[in-house]
Amino acid sequence: MLFMMIVKASKNSEAENLPSPELMEEMTKYNEELVNAGVRVMAKGLHPSSNGLRVSFPEPGGKPVVTEGPFEVKDLVAGFFLIDVKSREEAIEWAMRVPDPQGNGEGQVELRQVFE
Repeated sequence: MLFMMIVKASKNSEAENLPSPELMEEMTKYNEELVNAGVRVMAKGLHPSSNGLRVSFPEPGGKPVVTEGPFEVKDLVAGFFLIDVKSREEAIEWAMRVPDPQGNGEGQVELRQVFE
């Protein structure tokens, strides 16, 4: 079963503040654990929304609208892990082990199953 662990953005991540060396080390160790367990499919961080854009479709059949970032932090993703596990419970176990992705108490990880 494929699950995406979505790392939510924060004001800190949107300001392009890099994680501390200690957090980077914790994340590297966590990624190694995922790889060694054979469950990690992919893991990536994203650039801040100030480097992104959104394409919206305000009217059916109408022309798409492009809006350049930055965007409001509450709706943003800072990165993700894609894991392939045997059960929802196993996915939850892995999500519970993610180090605080923001390193300062702002971290949130959303777990969602991927359609296959």
